[in-house]
Amino acid sequence: MPPHEPDRPQDGPAPDTRAAAREAAAAARVLGRQLGILAAGAARGAGARTRAAASGTGPLLRGLSERLRRPRPSRLATGASEAGEATRVPRRGWRGRIAGSPLLVALLALVAPPVLALTGLVVTSFLTLPPLGGAALDPGQRALTVEADDGRVFATRGAFRGQLLTAPDLPPHLAQAIIAIEDRRFYSHWGVDLRGLFRAAWRNAVGGGVREGGSTITQQYVRLTSLTQEKTLRRKVQEAFLALRVESEMSKDQILLGYLNTAYFGAGAYGVDAAARRYFGKPAKALTLPEAAMLAGLVRAPSQLAPTRNFGGAKERADVVLQTMVETGAITAEAADKARAQTITLRTPPETPPGTNYFLDMVAGDAKRLADTQGDVTVRTTLNLDLQSLAEGVVARRLDAEGTKKKAGQAALVALSKDGAILALVGGRDYEDSQFNRATQAKRQAGSLFKLFVYLTAYQKGYTPESVLVDRPVQIGDWEPQNSNNRFRGAVPLSTAFALSINTIAAQLADEVGVPAVIETARSLGVTSELPNVPSLALGSAEVTLLEMTRAYAGVLANRMPLEAYGVHAIRGGAPQPLYVHPDPKAGAALPGDTRAMMLDSLQAVVDGGTGKAARVSGIPVGGKTGTTQEYRDAWFVGVTPDLVVGIWVGNDDNSAMNRVSGGDMPAAIFRDFVQRAAAQMAKGRAKRPSAARAEPAPAAPVAASPAAELRGVPEVIDTGTLAFRGRVVRLLGVEGEGGALARQLARYLRRREVTCGPGAEAQPSSAALRCRIDGDDLAALILAAGGARASDDAPSDLLSAEEQARSERVGLWRRER
Repeated sequence: MPPHEPDRPQDGPAPDTRAAAREAAAAARVLGRQLGILAAGAARGAGARTRAAASGTGPLLRGLSERLRRPRPSRLATGASEAGEATRVPRRGWRGRIAGSPLLVALLALVAPPVLALTGLVVTSFLTLPPLGGAALDPGQRALTVEADDGRVFATRGAFRGQLLTAPDLPPHLAQAIIAIEDRRFYSHWGVDLRGLFRAAWRNAVGGGVREGGSTITQQYVRLTSLTQEKTLRRKVQEAFLALRVESEMSKDQILLGYLNTAYFGAGAYGVDAAARRYFGKPAKALTLPEAAMLAGLVRAPSQLAPTRNFGGAKERADVVLQTMVETGAITAEAADKARAQTITLRTPPETPPGTNYFLDMVAGDAKRLADTQGDVTVRTTLNLDLQSLAEGVVARRLDAEGTKKKAGQAALVALSKDGAILALVGGRDYEDSQFNRATQAKRQAGSLFKLFVYLTAYQKGYTPESVLVDRPVQIGDWEPQNSNNRFRGAVPLSTAFALSINTIAAQLADEVGVPAVIETARSLGVTSELPNVPSLALGSAEVTLLEMTRAYAGVLANRMPLEAYGVHAIRGGAPQPLYVHPDPKAGAALPGDTRAMMLDSLQAVVDGGTGKAARVSGIPVGGKTGTTQEYRDAWFVGVTPDLVVGIWVGNDDNSAMNRVSGGDMPAAIFRDFVQRAAAQMAKGRAKRPSAARAEPAPAAPVAASPAAELRGVPEVIDTGTLAFRGRVVRLLGVEGEGGALARQLARYLRRREVTCGPGAEAQPSSAALRCRIDGDDLAALILAAGGARASDDAPSDLLSAEEQARSERVGLWRRER
């Protein structure tokens, strides 16, 4: 069924626009040739006049002067000559009239240059027309759709192309929406709409700026397929010529399909089918009317209105498209109202959370290595979005609270499951400020964290945690290791020496078992960085990454040597068969049972009574090891629980010293903050995170409100944490309200929408704060997840999680703060 043609007359035959376009194109070619002839003739005439002026200017002026000095005979004296013949005064031609009028000369001098310049521009543009379809579309990076471990899509990268739309697949309401908002007279003009050009020029002049474009769909199509995007008059002229040509060679429906298959719709989507799949997870032929209206509204400003970035702006633009469709007769007002009332659900989150980009950078490289194929692919990753949001939140909170005072500018975190899956990865404080991944790329001295390999080697060679060595001054060659407190304890068992991180004991052990044996143990657990064969290696003088050290500790927990740390579960392309599936781990080397048990006991002693006491978590067995380098340049902690292995590094990018920050200080505290809440999240399962754009709430306790205490109605917004119902002020539980622009945005969101409020199950009897819901969703969770407020001291855990999501994604008020 052909698209609706609102401007085509209903009585009589439809105008033959292709014939008109062919005639216009032929006329344009004749015009070009005539303009070329005129320009050449004008050039030759100007040259002849220049040569004549150069050769005879002096005598001519003298002759004119003599004529002017001669006395002019009176009109009576010229009535008859001696022969009786009347003297006739000759009439002046148009040249004489122009020469005799200084005003006309001046006017011609002003008008002629721009006319000649415009003529030359038109001729040059016509003679240099590129071929139709000659513009090479940049395919760009192949598109990656990235899913979390539970299948939720949370990020995309690259350029999406989708499938080419054919006439049977084009929904009528999509064609109607595009024509209504972009080119109402599409079916009646012949490529260039002069009426539309004059209308746009007038509105832009009245509005004081560019408010409306005059390009037709045909012009936009030839610009996308045959011209560059430079904004010049020459390109506009060529655009008009090519539009005439296209209209003479293609039907209107072919032009419309070509435009829809080529236009950019934002978020890396080229073509309407790619946009439909990108935003709504469906092919273009399955689009509903409100979805089609939203896509039609994007082409004017795709980067600004992409619903993944600006859902509110895209929705407002879709409403404008629906109203325009009503004005053109494409749909009825009732159909438009029904479409506005329908909920539009995005398949992807509003925007890729900035913190996950560290993980995405790593996964993009892995995907190319594991499945280097053409075409769009979907990558199922190991990332747990709840743990990722939690990790970003605890790192940001700790650095915000203590970073300035302790001169600690950066931190990184890696959380692995027992089988090596990367559940969370924080590569730095802010990806937007620095894309350098401190978890996988930064190589720093490990300090005492490296003692894991020293003691593990010693246990394999017959030492036990009860073996006793003497803490005393030691010299190995020219090297004299020192303890951090510059004191010596005398005879101590190895379990105590490891828990307290005594340097002289570790140096003696490495010297006894041999540094090469220590290196071999480190290699067997997956350390790939360069490890120099020097005595100081025992105290972590080698530079390593956080990921490889966390991987080594996970190998001890899982009893697998080496344990692979991986971020990709599977990769799928267009075919049903996956391109890649992560293989099951192969049976490999393992630690002897008694050796592994002794090492795990030593790690737990560090947390129970050693340098890692700050990492203790109530009710969870925790082991780990601290690491601190000279002058407090690096601070590390890697901790293990029955389900997780978490590594943390804190330091500065310029390698400057911190203010006495050791591994048992900020890193251990970050570990504790993360694990004590991660355990609760993993116990209750992977709950779906809220998304402000999709109006999905954070998991919230049910609102236990009696009918008598319940408030219901359309509230006024005082601030983002305070509402008013018919004069009664209500404070939202767990929210510290913000005013200004954030409050105005909330007011627009709640406009004419009913809100129900009541006391929450977790609220204190004396508390005046209430839980409010809108369309079944928790309003406080929506506000905090969108960055519209801060969580208050009485906020329950689900609202703290919503705030951490907003902080990690840098949305709302967190966009301005670092």
